[in-house]
Amino acid sequence: MHKQDFYKLLKISSNSLSFTFKRFFNAYIEETKNIIVIQEKSNQELLKFPSVWLRDNCYCNSCFHPVSKSRIHNWNEFDVNVKAEHLQINPETKQIIINWTDKHQSIYDLKWLKERAFNQKYQRDYLRDFYRPETQHWSRSDFERVTHLFQFNDIMNDNNVLKLWLESLATYGIAIIKEAPIEKTVVRKLANRVGFLRRTTYGEEFIVQAKSDANNVAYLSDPLAPHTDLPYYEYKPGCNILHCMVQSKSDGGCNLLVDAFYIADRMKAEYPEDYNILLSTLVDWNDIGSEDGQAFHNIWRAPVIVLDNEGNYTRINHSIPQRDSHFSVPIDKVLPWYEAYTKFVRLARNDAITFKTSPGDVLTFNNLRLLHGRTGYDDTDKNVRYIVGGYLDWDIIYSKLRILKTTTRFPSKRTAFPVHICDRIKVTC
Repeated sequence: MHKQDFYKLLKISSNSLSFTFKRFFNAYIEETKNIIVIQEKSNQELLKFPSVWLRDNCYCNSCFHPVSKSRIHNWNEFDVNVKAEHLQINPETKQIIINWTDKHQSIYDLKWLKERAFNQKYQRDYLRDFYRPETQHWSRSDFERVTHLFQFNDIMNDNNVLKLWLESLATYGIAIIKEAPIEKTVVRKLANRVGFLRRTTYGEEFIVQAKSDANNVAYLSDPLAPHTDLPYYEYKPGCNILHCMVQSKSDGGCNLLVDAFYIADRMKAEYPEDYNILLSTLVDWNDIGSEDGQAFHNIWRAPVIVLDNEGNYTRINHSIPQRDSHFSVPIDKVLPWYEAYTKFVRLARNDAITFKTSPGDVLTFNNLRLLHGRTGYDDTDKNVRYIVGGYLDWDIIYSKLRILKTTTRFPSKRTAFPVHICDRIKVTC
């Protein structure tokens, strides 16, 4: 055998602890045979992979369908105690080849393994940068710093700008789009650029304007306190898109916005007992009415503050008009909840930022996180306010964002964005 052929494929038996190919990487089976250890370079940390996970994630054609990217092996016959009998490394292709005790052979690319390493740094980077961007909470004083402006045409025509818009929404919960045409189709066009509109009992698109026969307090010209939309939905719409087509010329009609994740942070720090009450007490949220001849009676029970299994905020529920008169809790829990809720509401109202959108502005924000409202305004035949609204779900937004991250690159200096992309909004009310 020629020396070149000898080095092409290096074999390691289960009786060997390790073999190092200095120019590439080192891999070995731990004595227990339940862990495969890989080290790409001598100065890098060891990456360990459980045998059961490796066998489960074999991506040969018998175990994995490449078109649908789905696991297809027969789980009824899967052995969770499977062990590696032999391990081989191919330094030229940087691949690991494993023969298993169930008589199957698997081949893994080193790059693929590194992306899935059971290592805090790799997992943290994946969860923060690819799974879902890490949120940054903000107070009233931070508003101008965190709120980015984007041009409508740039979002519609440039995937890099589209990605920046969605990243801003995911990180800060807010972004404003400027110079949209004064057309009723703008909300749908933006939604279609990402995925598709979320339909609710109020339709796909809805008109926010003062109505004499209003079936929702949003359709009055009275002040509208900060709230989240549709807390009575188990699967609450994730992102609001509000296109200003006509703005009131009165002093009112200004937008109110609050980062409720920041308010929850303050509750936790300043009123920990009240925070826990808002975290644990189920509240009845409801909406009763009809739209376009279709009657509805929506109810969902959930706390004001909702966390995931890792203690991160996933949703804020708050709308005084949509809080049901049914309150299905023990009687001794009622007053403590009201006391805690009052603190939350007052903190939120005092931290609300006030500004006014102009015709052609599109306000987009996270409905699971931000409270939004409006100051009252005079509504007459000559002084109206006309907003077209719609919703996107976060599943759709995150999906689009991941596609953009894998298919687009930030432009070079030659194709850098205009300065206005990085402009900040100024408070005008």
